[in-house]
Amino acid sequence: MKNPRFICHYRFNGNDIVHEGADSAYLTADYSVTDDSVRLTLKPKAHIELTDACFVFDHDFRDDDRFFANGYQSWTTSREYMKSDVQTGVMPLAKKIGLGNLAGISADIRFCPDDEQPGIFRSHCYTYIKNKETYFLIGSLSEKQGYTVIKGDMMRHTITIAKDVEGLAIDSEYPLFDIVMLSGTEGEVFDGYFDRMGVKKPRIDHLAGYTSWYNYFQNINESIILRDLNAMDVVREDANIFQIDDGYETFVGDWLDPNPAKFPDGMKAIADCIHDKGYMAGIWLAPFNVQIKSRTYREHPDWVIKDEKGKPMLGCAGWGGAYTLDIYNPEAREYIRHVFDVVLNEWGYDMVKLDFLYSQCMMPRNNKTRGTIMCEAMAFLRECCGDKLILGCGVPLGAAFGYVDACRIGCDVDLKYAGKYYNKLKLNNEIPSAQLSMNNAIFRRQLNGRVFLNDPDVFFFRYSNLKFTTEQKILLAYINHICGDVLFVSDNMGEYYDNDVEAVKKIYKKSDCTILDANYADHNKKIILKLRDKDGKIRMLWFDLASGFGNQTYISGIFAKR
Repeated sequence: MKNPRFICHYRFNGNDIVHEGADSAYLTADYSVTDDSVRLTLKPKAHIELTDACFVFDHDFRDDDRFFANGYQSWTTSREYMKSDVQTGVMPLAKKIGLGNLAGISADIRFCPDDEQPGIFRSHCYTYIKNKETYFLIGSLSEKQGYTVIKGDMMRHTITIAKDVEGLAIDSEYPLFDIVMLSGTEGEVFDGYFDRMGVKKPRIDHLAGYTSWYNYFQNINESIILRDLNAMDVVREDANIFQIDDGYETFVGDWLDPNPAKFPDGMKAIADCIHDKGYMAGIWLAPFNVQIKSRTYREHPDWVIKDEKGKPMLGCAGWGGAYTLDIYNPEAREYIRHVFDVVLNEWGYDMVKLDFLYSQCMMPRNNKTRGTIMCEAMAFLRECCGDKLILGCGVPLGAAFGYVDACRIGCDVDLKYAGKYYNKLKLNNEIPSAQLSMNNAIFRRQLNGRVFLNDPDVFFFRYSNLKFTTEQKILLAYINHICGDVLFVSDNMGEYYDNDVEAVKKIYKKSDCTILDANYADHNKKIILKLRDKDGKIRMLWFDLASGFGNQTYISGIFAKR
């Protein structure tokens, strides 16, 4: 990259001022740009309100370059693009009929307008530009001052590195940019990135087991959980964790009120049963969210984040709507801390899956950017959980680096491989989809084992309550196996045949296969993977993402005769 230009917009005494370069009337920008780094500290000469700030560079894109666009949060579509591709966002129809905010509730639309033009792509926290086997990585070393958005314009040959500074006013020095730029092989640039960031490798190596969500959703009870726990005896030597998902609580937010009709013996008794089987016990929470009809919200409406008009801000559309507890409210903060104390220390759970975390930072407040809020929220969650395991979900990944042990890196799968009717509408880039779940597992594979364990979401081998062909089941399982180290089923294994049990045992094992390259082909309909197996043999796997059909015959041979 060459010819750097720093541009900043700010307000002083109600006036909008454009700052370019190093100095303006009320602001000095002290920056350094080298071959491998970009650093900048703002030095205001008065109290100013920042509007936006970015570096613009010239970059010679080649026609066969591929630009990786890392999505805003766990669920957001993340993939490589070529010059002729278009990166889509919230569906225009949703915006037209007034559903843009609802469709984009978990997206970046609030601070990143969609371009949707060929050759223009945006990436959050880090990106890379790939040409054959050479990678050029650009990555933020910290999101604590504000989210980093990297935009590549392959048509105009520019790269823009921007900071989301909405809501921030400063009157003293503020370090804003700390960017690293690395060239080399895939392994070299990602190892170098996290080494420069100072993030340690995950302290766990592999998680394999069960989660309840995708068979029953909220319709779980004690008998279902214990039945499925006992059914896992057939893989007891190969699994190490059993997780209870949403549905045990009376209402979302009332975590310490397990539904007495569904769990009469309470959640500690369930954890004890899981431990008796030799597994770690995991449990799901959305720690920042309170259902509108929850007791917690009814008794403490002052605990939730309010919008500019002073009304409770919707944090997620599920469960009939839920608001978000404000971590800067002392009482809400202590409530969250108490919940974790009970769940982890009194009930005895070893891991918490923490979901819908993005809702904490939807709106800047308290003179803090969205990135600052999310990083402080993640630090708070780690403080609450101590040395217990955290599986993050629905979280902007850069803010999760260094705080979680494992993390979802794709959207939810769906019980229909083809997806529901709204998948075809493509309302946003976070909608549940088996295809997009596999896409993200492949294109965020470099994070696995470097900064956390990748959770690509579940795979299935059951025969009921599911619309997958045998080939589609095997493909999903295999992609999860080679791209992640959190390998969960959501099946009652009591319904398995012997060959299903043997297949799960093989998938649960840590992969000894290496992905050497991954590319879209055939007008983005086909994914081609170049693989090296444990014997050093190179294989090519291709499949049509929409149908799941491809050359998976050898995968079937690896896992089971079905």
